[in-house]
Amino acid sequence: MKTNLPSNYLKQILSVEKLSLIAIAIAVIIRIINLGTREFWYDEVLSLLLSTSQNGVYKTPGDAPVILAEYTSLLSLPKEVSLGNVIQTITLLIKSLLGGEPHPPIFFLSQHFWLRLLGNREAAMRSLNTLLSVVSIGGAYGLGKFFLGHRGGLFFAALVAISPFYLFHSLNLRMYAPLVLWVILSTWSLLYLIEQQNPDISQGCPSKLLWNGLLIISITAGLMTFYLYAYWLIVLGVLVLYLDRRNSFQHALRLGTGVLLTIPWVLWGTIKQLHNADLDRFGKAKSTLPPLLRHLQDFTNTLGTDILIGDWATSLDPIIISLSGCLVILVFVGFSIHLWKQNEKQKLGTVLILGILPILLGLIVDIVTKKFTLGSGFGRTFIIMLPGCLLLIALWVEKAVSKQWCLLVTGGILLMYLTISIGDLSLRHRSVFRSVAELIAKDVNKPTLIAMNSKAWGHVNRLAYYIPTDYPVMLLSDYPGDLATHLEKVIKEEPGRYARIIWLNSGDPLWSPLKTEMEIKRKEQKTEQILSSEFQLKETKNLSGTMKLDEFTAKLYTVSSKN
Repeated sequence: MKTNLPSNYLKQILSVEKLSLIAIAIAVIIRIINLGTREFWYDEVLSLLLSTSQNGVYKTPGDAPVILAEYTSLLSLPKEVSLGNVIQTITLLIKSLLGGEPHPPIFFLSQHFWLRLLGNREAAMRSLNTLLSVVSIGGAYGLGKFFLGHRGGLFFAALVAISPFYLFHSLNLRMYAPLVLWVILSTWSLLYLIEQQNPDISQGCPSKLLWNGLLIISITAGLMTFYLYAYWLIVLGVLVLYLDRRNSFQHALRLGTGVLLTIPWVLWGTIKQLHNADLDRFGKAKSTLPPLLRHLQDFTNTLGTDILIGDWATSLDPIIISLSGCLVILVFVGFSIHLWKQNEKQKLGTVLILGILPILLGLIVDIVTKKFTLGSGFGRTFIIMLPGCLLLIALWVEKAVSKQWCLLVTGGILLMYLTISIGDLSLRHRSVFRSVAELIAKDVNKPTLIAMNSKAWGHVNRLAYYIPTDYPVMLLSDYPGDLATHLEKVIKEEPGRYARIIWLNSGDPLWSPLKTEMEIKRKEQKTEQILSSEFQLKETKNLSGTMKLDEFTAKLYTVSSKN
């Protein structure tokens, strides 16, 4: 009897509801604290460039040094003196998306107006996505309460809030956080409208208009945020056939209205984007595995990344990612069998449609088209499946776990997610170009040349963003195979111009990379010889972040004493 006292006391002071609320509060606090802790990664700074409308002004650096501050100015709004200038800026933004950007305009337009309000610092730019993620948590509670009741709704909201994958994207200047919001709202509104078809349930006209409007708006917004939201339309269509086939025509009209609202952009913008964008880069195989095994690996890795390990996937060995995906598959199969035995067949079918069908559709399309879109972007291209998969977990806890174990299981799942999320943000820092700025700041008045073996615009813009414009810095940005030759030319033609040279050697130059380790070493040795002839190596820094794109070696050279 006495041995049960601590456990009984714990149950009295804690509950699933309280644990869920605590997890939600912690998740919101984590978001606020970490808005600006990490510097922008490659894609984020490109989102900033597009949001300023100055993407069309950007020019890839040539073979000669350029003033770095000229690129910094492109990451802020252009000078405007009238309303006409503002309209022109917005028009340029929309037109700039047609030249090669494979994404619709809503995300960039919303960030543009947010930029006007708060400026272009990391915390300011990310705060809109963070705010929308908090709205998503509220929407998750509404969906979960409708589907599972109050307790299940709170637990589902907590899972969405503390999910490692979604937490990362809530602090990421890309379009994936709002995409989850549109998925949650469209699911909630459609399920509500399906239930209202029951003749025993009375519904007022204002309420009906509200839910119809919410469904239509969320579909339109989803399609105008990310084109692969089209998969979600198929999922919603299947859900209608599964739950309310008798009234499928009414639901089809609602879904179709949401699609029709996007037609003007599709006819004017999407067609031009399809013509100009390099869409093949999303489906290129980077593996020696046979195609079928590669497809299965992409399927498994996406599940493991989205449901379990989150952004850790950018640092972990691919085998660990695949193992995590296999674990998720085994757990979900176990959950499904348990729920089936508990006679929760209809709800199980619903969550499997919402969570598993999207990734199955992606797998089938990839196999048929011989592409590998599913595995691109470390799982983010199919973030639409995340709410459904988390709803499966919530359904299992709410309907299949016994009362005596419910609190322990809930706490264990939330603690696991919390540990993974906090570990990601506290152990995996990203401060690459801030470190370069600190290196320059040690003697800020000396003219400095940064020689970087990459022309990739994400690298150039990240460098421009973090180096203050009042520093006398020039940039020589070149392909890995050409940097040594052009650096030698600069040193010979402009002797004595630079008191310091920072050689920024990228581990992943992206554009025109050298193919073999021997080539890389030969070019590095040649660059070292050129610099050592006129300069002296003073400091070396190995810089790294959360992914291979963040890997750089910074070597500071100063004028040799013999000169």
